[in-house]
Amino acid sequence: MLLPSDKIALFMEGHLQSDYGKMGFGVLRYAKNEIVAVVDTYFAGQNLEEITGIPRQAPIVAQIEESRRLGANVLVLGISPSGGRIPQDWLLLIEAAVQAGMSIVNGLHDLLNERFQGLCQGKNQWIWDVRVPQSTPPIATAKAASLPSKRILFIGTDMAAGKMTAALELHEWAQKEKINAGFVATGQIGITLTGSGIPLDAYKVDLACGAVEQAVLTQTEKEWILIEGQGSLLHPGSTATLPLIRGSCPTHLILCHRAEKTHLKFPENIKIPPLKDFIALNEALVNVCGTYPHAKVVGIALNTAALSEVEALEMIKKIEAETACSTTDVIRFGCEKLGRAIQTITP
Repeated sequence: MLLPSDKIALFMEGHLQSDYGKMGFGVLRYAKNEIVAVVDTYFAGQNLEEITGIPRQAPIVAQIEESRRLGANVLVLGISPSGGRIPQDWLLLIEAAVQAGMSIVNGLHDLLNERFQGLCQGKNQWIWDVRVPQSTPPIATAKAASLPSKRILFIGTDMAAGKMTAALELHEWAQKEKINAGFVATGQIGITLTGSGIPLDAYKVDLACGAVEQAVLTQTEKEWILIEGQGSLLHPGSTATLPLIRGSCPTHLILCHRAEKTHLKFPENIKIPPLKDFIALNEALVNVCGTYPHAKVVGIALNTAALSEVEALEMIKKIEAETACSTTDVIRFGCEKLGRAIQTITP
């Protein structure tokens, strides 16, 4: 895992304005470590904040060697290509980085440790394949339902709908409010940022519920447990929602949605139903599991990045009227609405 002293070079080649750059965007927005350079030949020399909209300053350079000269000792692969596979043309770049003494953070399905560990030069250089499970969990038995905590699960209408972002923003808000809150990372970005969690999509399906349950049970002393969501019930390629529900036994749900979307990004032929109907679907599924039969969606985290501020406020007002759920964009307008909803609503 990353040490506080590690200095990051973020590999974003061609994806500083792409949904496939979400790993990198998460690191840019939330990493505590210093980011000394972003590697992207397409945007080299340009202003990082102007390109991404994320309030973080770092030079954009064309070569990994340049980031090394700026002091980077860790290369984070910030791109998540379709299928989570590493493109072949990255391998020579990664090998050169390792030979130059850099450690590697890899959040993709293809593993690098076995391939490149032999090139590492001492115990302070490493290859971290984030999506490798660290243990084999027991089968889930709904133990999380017995915890006195509020367990808040983030669900989405699609992939990349802002589930991790909303969870991390709400976690920060809760800490400022002196609420004893914990965060359960379930994907490569959250694990990279926090140094703990479970790579949910790397577990066999029968073990996934148990992995979630065990991760939640490590937070037994917390008043709030915020569980990072993955995937969507709407997506034909996603199986993540059910083990997240069964493993965490949530008491509250936060729905995450991209405001401009009417269909999934891929496959595009799948239409997103009215949010009120999608909320009912998720609540019915939580209830039929029988672990916490009164859990409900108490708020909506709306990603309005594609809208003007006026349009965003109008959309928030419209969705609140349609769903009767507190709605906000946590990046634009903060988490107050969602936090207060969790505090005041007892499903």
